[in-house]
Amino acid sequence: MNHSLVEKDLNYIWHPCTQMKDHEQLPMIPIKSGEGVYLFDFEGNRYIDAISSWWVNIFGHCNPKINSKIKEQLDTLEHVILAGFSHEPAILLSEKLVHITPNGLNKVFFADNGSSAVEVTLKMSYHYHLNRGENRSLFLSLSNSYHGETIGALSVGDVQLYKETYKPLLISCIQTPVPKDQTIQSAKEALEELAVILEERGKEIAALIVEPLIQGAGGMHMYHPHYLVGARELTTQHGIHLIADEIMTGFGRTGTMFGCNQANITPDMMTLSKGLTGGYLPLSVVMTTDEIYNAFYCDYNEHKAFLHSHSYTGNPLACSAALATLDIFENEDILGENHKRSTYISQKLEAFTTLENVKEVRQRGMVTAIELKGYDPKERIGLQVYTYALSQGVLLRPLGGIIYFMPPYIISYEQIDKMMEVAYNGIKRLIKDSL
Repeated sequence: MNHSLVEKDLNYIWHPCTQMKDHEQLPMIPIKSGEGVYLFDFEGNRYIDAISSWWVNIFGHCNPKINSKIKEQLDTLEHVILAGFSHEPAILLSEKLVHITPNGLNKVFFADNGSSAVEVTLKMSYHYHLNRGENRSLFLSLSNSYHGETIGALSVGDVQLYKETYKPLLISCIQTPVPKDQTIQSAKEALEELAVILEERGKEIAALIVEPLIQGAGGMHMYHPHYLVGARELTTQHGIHLIADEIMTGFGRTGTMFGCNQANITPDMMTLSKGLTGGYLPLSVVMTTDEIYNAFYCDYNEHKAFLHSHSYTGNPLACSAALATLDIFENEDILGENHKRSTYISQKLEAFTTLENVKEVRQRGMVTAIELKGYDPKERIGLQVYTYALSQGVLLRPLGGIIYFMPPYIISYEQIDKMMEVAYNGIKRLIKDSL
């Protein structure tokens, strides 16, 4: 069965973020089932999902509570157009999201995935200013940032490979330096540079988009909450929207429900996805303010109305999964237990600092990164760690020279030990191989 599936997979499927030629040597692993933190293949092997299957399965695989909610909804309503119609799961979910997100984010716009949510914010910001008589077509983002891979999302990211390849297709965006580390001094220095850019070009800029506290695909780079405080003040002064991309950082990853909570700020827009449905179904939302909503609220005017829609907007099954996910947060002390787990992980990280090929170890909440020294993309050391970890029953997917952990919140301490031991040995093996 496994060999047959692999053969068919490689005949028909073009996988994302993958050089398909690698699979001439690298094994493709069809997964038969999942339970808790584990994925099971067709040969009886199990793997600790140390990256929550691309950062989404925050409560693990086949969670009984989420399963039950989706099954219940499936027998009632699978989908309905959200234009002119509505349904209970979307309404209840919107109400809950307004209550748990920062004060002032009172309106919910539904989309399908993280990149789509970012697209919504860019169009919404530009169109808001246009409705007020201003043509602000320039966007601002942080250096080293990543916001998705649709054209608009790529445009506001700072991934050099994408910029070089797709440059003719991208919308106008400039970067301001991200704080170089997690110190408050670095945050202050970066704010000084942001202030200069806004003073010089503020009238052209529609919005500043940031990943609060952690730049996910940017190597899990982390910075101090003070930067968000200052960015909020500066953007307000210049009439520029602040967009908080909480697609990865939302729902407890940083140690608080949202990264913005640690700075006690309210952005003008907040994008949410990934953990929103517990990793079950595609869904994203843009949380925004009454002020932005009211800029589009008028008697019929086709130019002033917000022009954006998706066929599966607010899908009832996805909304039900999200409601079940939020119920778990409401009924269990998830953030408190995560704090205990992150403290335990922090203690175990000390061993990594003794390895001669480790440059830096950093952590915020339930996100941990080990950065290796002298990373050369051609050596593909991340792939070596990935392959070794699979052989030991752990799914790690390094970001270049960054080995990171972002496990489901239900991971046990014994499973944490296994995850970290395998990563440690995988990194240590790189030293021996280089001798």
